[in-house]
Amino acid sequence: MALPTLSKADLIALSQTDVTQPISKESIFAALATPPFLYIPGTFNTRDLGLLPLSSSSSSGKGRKVGIRPGLIYRSGGFFPNGGFNDAAKTQLATQLGIKKIFDIRSVREHSHAPDPEIAGVKNYWIAAEATEKEATVNLADFLEGKGERGYVKMYMDVLRGYEEVIGALLRSLLDAPEDQKPEPILFHCTAGRDRTGVVAGLLLSLAGVSEEDVEMDWMLSRIGTELAREQLLGFAMKGAGARSVESPGFVNLVSLKRECWRAFVREVKRVYGGWKGYARGVLGLSEGEVERIGRVLRGE
Repeated sequence: MALPTLSKADLIALSQTDVTQPISKESIFAALATPPFLYIPGTFNTRDLGLLPLSSSSSSGKGRKVGIRPGLIYRSGGFFPNGGFNDAAKTQLATQLGIKKIFDIRSVREHSHAPDPEIAGVKNYWIAAEATEKEATVNLADFLEGKGERGYVKMYMDVLRGYEEVIGALLRSLLDAPEDQKPEPILFHCTAGRDRTGVVAGLLLSLAGVSEEDVEMDWMLSRIGTELAREQLLGFAMKGAGARSVESPGFVNLVSLKRECWRAFVREVKRVYGGWKGYARGVLGLSEGEVERIGRVLRGE
């Protein structure tokens, strides 16, 4: 029997659940059965960016398509063989979803500890950029004020600069196919599929013409997507931040997903780069024509 699914409004409401409190089993299973979520054993927070429910604010108003074509771009957390990522999961990725390329947005330590699995017909991409050689450190003092906006801006701007090589490789891969052919589906991930993955998803959705409101929703959905690993991820975050407990000052802001934090980050992207397209041109080295073509490829035009 099919699981019940949730409305867009229900998903948005659920995504605002306090991260220190569990989401009920009934609600989480219904949410994870609702697009854009996908279930793949041994990973979590897996989504098809083309199935993100869009609002009227994402309409171009000129008859032009906006949003990413379904079945093209997938995002997820890491792959965990001990957590069930088995041959059936590999088949689901490679055969059912047709994924041909996987981009790993993790540090040297994370990648060396658990490299992506080899999957027949799928090419793995990981680049040991100089900036990622240094383990990311989080200073809880940056998250003390407000809802942690300053800390999130610093952390996410570091993602844009520290992982620019693999982000650039991901975008350029969308230009590989001739213009009269469909591009190959890709998946990208970090460990939790939340922060680094969320930043890259924000870039791709924005280049596809999705509204800031809907891009923000995609980011917020990670509160739902990480629920099944919530306790482990909280422990991981505590260790990384040097927090003694959940009550440590600034920690709740660090692990929460608040709209204000994403909005502060987007404002900084606009201030520093002139927007997402400016980042793609100025940092990733793409030409204006390439950026526009990537938008068309993402939209399936």
